[in-house]
Amino acid sequence: MSPLLRRASRSRLVTLVRKPGCHLCDDAEAVVSRVCADLGVSWEHKDITEDEELNRRYWEQIPVVLIDGEQHTFWRVDENRLRKALR
Repeated sequence: MSPLLRRASRSRLVTLVRKPGCHLCDDAEAVVSRVCADLGVSWEHKDITEDEELNRRYWEQIPVVLIDGEQHTFWRVDENRLRKALR
């Protein structure tokens, strides 16, 4: 990856909206963690049970992946699609 692309990637933020005890959330976190580590992209996770707004917006879709605050996917995270979106 070129240094220019690497710098652009670092300014991105992936957010995984999840809840405790959710096996799909665990699967999504493994994919998000791996892809973000490979591409040098920052990521965070937020617990839907601790945020009323996230709960209202995404309860029926968790896990949800946001890229820079915009919804990218929900339920199952496709590794290749996430990589492509972050490049």
